[in-house]
Amino acid sequence: MTTTTHDTIQEAIGAHGLWKGRLKKAIATASSEVEPQVVAQDSQCAFGKWLYGSSLTANEKNSPHYAECRELHRSFHAVAAKVLSLALAGKAQEAARAMEPGSEFNRLSLSLTRAMTQWHDAVTK
Repeated sequence: MTTTTHDTIQEAIGAHGLWKGRLKKAIATASSEVEPQVVAQDSQCAFGKWLYGSSLTANEKNSPHYAECRELHRSFHAVAAKVLSLALAGKAQEAARAMEPGSEFNRLSLSLTRAMTQWHDAVTK
């Protein structure tokens, strides 16, 4: 495992945390610079490009950490796109509920962060 893997995962943890703020802003303003169909594509953010790119070794892509993060990342993007769609449709209360503790968004966000942290810790050792 390389320092690049370590650094990329660390950056992704922060970047995905920022999505909560972006979605809350979209809920408050009913606007966004990014369309839901783009958000739904888990290969468009920096972490997704890295996950699907060629910089990871075959061994890294065969790890259980990779498989778990890839699936959770895909699911996170799908749910974030749903929340954004609600926000852009002016359904602020529904969008806000979709992000509350216990929601699918919240569960996936926590699970993805936990999985990325575990992968980060594994490559640090």
